[in-house]
Amino acid sequence: MTDNELKELVAGLAVSQAKTDKELDKLFDRVSLAQAKTDLQIKETSESIKRVSENVGSITNNAGSITEEYFFNSMRAKPYLGGVKYDFVDRNIKGNVPKARDEFDIVMYNGDSIALVECKSKAHKSDLIKLIDKKAYNFKVMFPDYKDYKIYLGLASFSFYDELEEMAKENGVAILKQKGDVVEIEADNLKVY
Repeated sequence: MTDNELKELVAGLAVSQAKTDKELDKLFDRVSLAQAKTDLQIKETSESIKRVSENVGSITNNAGSITEEYFFNSMRAKPYLGGVKYDFVDRNIKGNVPKARDEFDIVMYNGDSIALVECKSKAHKSDLIKLIDKKAYNFKVMFPDYKDYKIYLGLASFSFYDELEEMAKENGVAILKQKGDVVEIEADNLKVY
């Protein structure tokens, strides 16, 4: 190869490299723009997910509050569980000691017995297991004045499935659920349309 041929080859390579560099710059710009769009979409999606999560959390909290309110009012009106009468009914009792931290939805008291009622809008097996394995123990640890009291457990829910009810019965846990005749109706001024 002659010097001229070599110079032409190098010049051709330089021109090709310049074209390649321009194409790479254009490609890089397109990828950068696409990445910026993707980043914006991810940010918007994340914000949407956060809003949905907040709404779902609010709905869940509301359902839990409604469930607790319903069963608390029912237990306060008729403070009995398993034939045992209670003198006082309280709710949302919190405790926090080094060995345990917990909250109890409904707690019923009398001179020698405590009833702990866990409220769920839809009860699950895990709720029952937690009530049996954790809640009774935690209550005794957090409130040692009641350590010699008999502790009874109840699971209150608007929705049970058969297997869960059977498991609760087998473990001596009361089942509390709504029944049709608890609706109060005010219709003294009813009119025909």
